[in-house]
Amino acid sequence: MATTVSGDGCVRLRIADVQSETADCVSLVFDVPSDHQDRFRYAAGQYLTLRVTVAGVEHRRCYSMSSSPALAEPLRITVKRDPGGVVSNWLNDTVVAGAEIHAEAPQGRFVLDSSTHDIVAFAGGSGITPVFSLLRTALASTGRRVRLFYANRSADSVIFDAPLRRLVDEYGDRLTVHHHLDSDRGVVTPAALTRFLAGTDESEYFVCGPTLFMDAVEAALRELSVPGGRVHLERFVAAVPADTAPSAGAEVTEEVTIELDRRTTAAQYRSGNTLLQTARMAGLKAPSSCETGSCGTCIAQVTEGAARMLNNNALTDEEVADGWVLTCQAMPTTKSVRVVYE
Repeated sequence: MATTVSGDGCVRLRIADVQSETADCVSLVFDVPSDHQDRFRYAAGQYLTLRVTVAGVEHRRCYSMSSSPALAEPLRITVKRDPGGVVSNWLNDTVVAGAEIHAEAPQGRFVLDSSTHDIVAFAGGSGITPVFSLLRTALASTGRRVRLFYANRSADSVIFDAPLRRLVDEYGDRLTVHHHLDSDRGVVTPAALTRFLAGTDESEYFVCGPTLFMDAVEAALRELSVPGGRVHLERFVAAVPADTAPSAGAEVTEEVTIELDRRTTAAQYRSGNTLLQTARMAGLKAPSSCETGSCGTCIAQVTEGAARMLNNNALTDEEVADGWVLTCQAMPTTKSVRVVYE
């Protein structure tokens, strides 16, 4: 019997196995129905969006694949507990083999390109999840060399510790793994990053982890004048504006006109809301997924007026210049704004 796709694009997937990675992290292995194998093909570094109901409330969350498409492995995500994380904690505490979860098709732009350059990766904590998929895929399917800087609080919080050691044994001539433990050396310093980056010219850089860690890595790469086109970022935490109040002289937005699904809706704007939040307040089912400015699911074009993005890890400079925005991160800055979804 064929597995149906719900109206929001989700497919019900069975959990084939639950694997404990650390005391506060599990991997979920999915059994993808045969009639949806093509739908769930993915590139290393991409993620799944899960739709779950916890305590009667529906939630959507994105989790990166830790499996490698180059190794013909079952689809697998890895989820770490998070203080206050409703869904991540629920997945760690309650999900067992045989359970079913709704998931959308894989998405994300944090992926390998056609470059033959060496890879330099930085991962902090659970940021290793997409990086683990990327480096295993690169090692198995290309001749590229890989260097990994992996930061954690302590030795017992290192996800994929044993698998990484096995990879070093297997690909010792092409893979270097540097572990940084805060418990031994304190937090990561600019000097430590600069030392690790020595001799990595002409590489492709992949960065994923907590905000402060990623900011430090980005700063180190800027100091070395690494072109932005060779730096790939994946953020797990939504950007929060320090101040959403309009600056002096700026126009106060009153109305946002939204074109979605061949329907035009005029919505009164509430100060501090993003374009995505405005669409939801108007009762519209606007597309969204990660809500961190990383995936591009919520992309739309501002055709009248203007908006500024709080975070953008998905759109190119050319796309931004053409008026495209990530509505989950876009704040209107003119009296009226018209936004058109694809």
